[in-house]
Amino acid sequence: MQAFGPVPSRRLGQSIGINNIPPKNCTYSCIYCQLGKTQNMKIKRQIFYKPQEIHEAVENKIKRALNKEEAIDYLTFVPDGEPTLDINLGKEIEMLRSLNINIAVITNSSLLWKKDVQEDLLNADLVSVKIDTANEMNWKKINRPYRSLKISKILSGITEFSRNYYGDLITETMIIRNINNNNQEFEMIAEFIEKLNPKRSYISIPIRPPAEKFVSPPKEFDINIAYQVFKKRGIDIELLTGGEGNTFAFTGDVEEDLLSITQVHPMIKESVINFLSKAKADWNIIKKLINDGKLIELNYRGKKFYMRKLH
Repeated sequence: MQAFGPVPSRRLGQSIGINNIPPKNCTYSCIYCQLGKTQNMKIKRQIFYKPQEIHEAVENKIKRALNKEEAIDYLTFVPDGEPTLDINLGKEIEMLRSLNINIAVITNSSLLWKKDVQEDLLNADLVSVKIDTANEMNWKKINRPYRSLKISKILSGITEFSRNYYGDLITETMIIRNINNNNQEFEMIAEFIEKLNPKRSYISIPIRPPAEKFVSPPKEFDINIAYQVFKKRGIDIELLTGGEGNTFAFTGDVEEDLLSITQVHPMIKESVINFLSKAKADWNIIKKLINDGKLIELNYRGKKFYMRKLH
């Protein structure tokens, strides 16, 4: 199946996914991957499908979606492997332009040091780059890269690409308990990402069954610290700690609206008070959500923050 969806994405709205890589050909074998361990580790780009096959599959999927009056915001290369392994990626992006829908590519960034990969991605409207760590030891623990890859080359490639790319660049960082969930790590990652000047950055946690059983999400306190470290550097940061959906939809339900917001953005106490005032509600709602185990109170640098409790 080379096209699927549309599926809801907090990053991309309604997206038709493009599966341009057979499972599971990848440059990494990430410990948190929901697809399991990588069976075909490689870094050499090759042909997997004919560009015309991809185009026809996507075009047919669009027609079927529009017939059902489904909205489509992006055509997204998000396969069962690393999309930039496809040597025809640039041709496929160019062919899909005729469909007049924004094109996104979700990459693990591992091949961005290659000039041809950079050139292919320059034609996309949005590129999401994966930056789980800037530390070589943790990179090997988390991403388990192909043996000849070097993190220094990858980070340099991401930086070079960011300077030449005029589309929407976003970043995503996966935080894992007992590996990259400490202040020093957060500062290193944020310092690197700040230089990229992305449109937005996302912090994610393992919410689906990972490749390795020992993988677990960090505590809410650590997630809040990561959020604050990124925000301090002026990075437009958002959390991906729950399911996809319309996070900020106004429902008229104060509890649900609060939980939706604090699942993505920890709220400082003053902001919560202001929100309750606009909703003509009082602090008893916060007490109730905390007592029900749905919301937690966190202290950071002498200030109180409120965040949805992870399940």
